[in-house]
Amino acid sequence: MSLPPVNRRHVLATGAALAAASALPMAHAQATAWPNRPLKIVVGFPGGSSPDLMARTIAEPLQQALGQPVVIDNRPGAGGNIGAALVARADDDHTIGLMINGNMTIAKILNPAATYDPLTDLTPVSLLAVAPLVLAGAPGTPADPRAFLQAARTNGDKWNYGTPGVGTVAHLGMELLKSRAGLGAVHVPYPGNPQVITGMIGGQIQMALLPPGLAMPQIKAGKLHAVGVTSAGRSAVVPEVPSLAEAGLKDFQLEIWNAVAAPNSLPKAHVNRLAALLADIVRRPEVREKILNQGWAVAGTSAEGLARRIKADTDTMAAVIRRNNIRPN
Repeated sequence: MSLPPVNRRHVLATGAALAAASALPMAHAQATAWPNRPLKIVVGFPGGSSPDLMARTIAEPLQQALGQPVVIDNRPGAGGNIGAALVARADDDHTIGLMINGNMTIAKILNPAATYDPLTDLTPVSLLAVAPLVLAGAPGTPADPRAFLQAARTNGDKWNYGTPGVGTVAHLGMELLKSRAGLGAVHVPYPGNPQVITGMIGGQIQMALLPPGLAMPQIKAGKLHAVGVTSAGRSAVVPEVPSLAEAGLKDFQLEIWNAVAAPNSLPKAHVNRLAALLADIVRRPEVREKILNQGWAVAGTSAEGLARRIKADTDTMAAVIRRNNIRPN
């Protein structure tokens, strides 16, 4: 029995179709490979600042994990909100931001003129690290934490507290502390924390919430004393300082934090990949040690974990802002 003649045109067409089909997965992979060029981390603070140091700590291991350069872009101003706004407006799928709490929570609530809304324009990626503030007492105030809080209640508005400005975490945190502990101290804003410390040592103010890195040298030198840290329990950052809960102030927690956020246009798959990589990176022993030496305790959450933290902190601080009608100068 003779076979039908081969249709050369049909064979060529079939071969071309098979070749095209086999090329589809490769073309799809190339089209969806991410990142496919340098990834930029915008930092809304100057070089040498705490957020800048955090960004540089994660940049090299993140670069190795992604296989693309990771570039730090410092855009300081407005307490980090200039950088946060740049991230919110980015549409290149290769820009993320290293931010502090305020940039990702109450920026728009505190200042309605802010050019971005953190709750709608930014996508949470990962909470990198947290730290408490230290409630520090000035010379001449009671050294015992419980006695200090009682003296603050008794003296009411005869006592003052200092902060590095209206709307800062130290300001909002102290107003939260006042409402929870029944204190009546009067707010005295200063240009920065160094001036706050000078005011405490000089007796113009009686207390302040200070970052551990600034508070502890003064406390160890005997110029100030520690009342307690604002974390729920003792912090790995300053394990020798009791929590305010140990001083009798229950259910009080206030932490500052650094986190990574992205524009809300960044695909969810990329967000999840970044979150997983960052959580792994900050938990590496050598990175954890660097971050601890910078004054932070590692967190390394998922995107959902950061979203929960943002909601909780926004709810708490928004209530403080509205109750006290706080607006930036």
